[in-house]
Amino acid sequence: MKKRVLKKPVLYLSYVLIFALTFGALYYFDFSNSKLKESDSDDDMQYVSRLFGSDDLPVVNTESTLMRPYTDSNVKIVENFYNYKGTEEEQENSITNYEQTYFQNNGVAYGGVDGGFDVMASISGTVSLVKEDKLLGNVVEITSSEKVVTIYQGLSEVKVQKDATVRQGDIIGKSGEANINKDLGSHMVFMLKLDNIYVNPEEYYDKDVNEL
Repeated sequence: MKKRVLKKPVLYLSYVLIFALTFGALYYFDFSNSKLKESDSDDDMQYVSRLFGSDDLPVVNTESTLMRPYTDSNVKIVENFYNYKGTEEEQENSITNYEQTYFQNNGVAYGGVDGGFDVMASISGTVSLVKEDKLLGNVVEITSSEKVVTIYQGLSEVKVQKDATVRQGDIIGKSGEANINKDLGSHMVFMLKLDNIYVNPEEYYDKDVNEL
């Protein structure tokens, strides 16, 4: 019987088809493998996110509600914020007399606890100032945003350093005595600045400072 021989054009076409099928199979395998790696990578990223959680990320001003700078229920107001619209009695209790010089209080003095009390960050932020003042005692300033700054004066101990990031509720120091008002005993003065203006913190506790 005579053997059947493929013509050259048909043979060449067969080679082209075989090459195309082989190349296509290799491309499909490589594409599928790369997609699988991407999927695995996405899963790893999601796992890391769940593992560490948002609590481990640097936090600056994540809380927008102002809390009191203490938790001791025995703490009370010993000097008020000066309110020019307040009554005469209220204004008298918001002026500090030091060596025959009178100062209007830009904050609220909290005290009334023998032995002092822990002072806490009223809102999260970055410690922008730590200093020891002859009249005011140890002073800590925390900047939470361009708008919100809190100041803690008269501390006997300071537990934070400048440029440190603190969270709301972190202990930053302890109340103490200041030369400018020793008659108040152990206390601390808390100041709140909004847009570089001192305001009465008693009017802003538990309020959203981002909406002020």
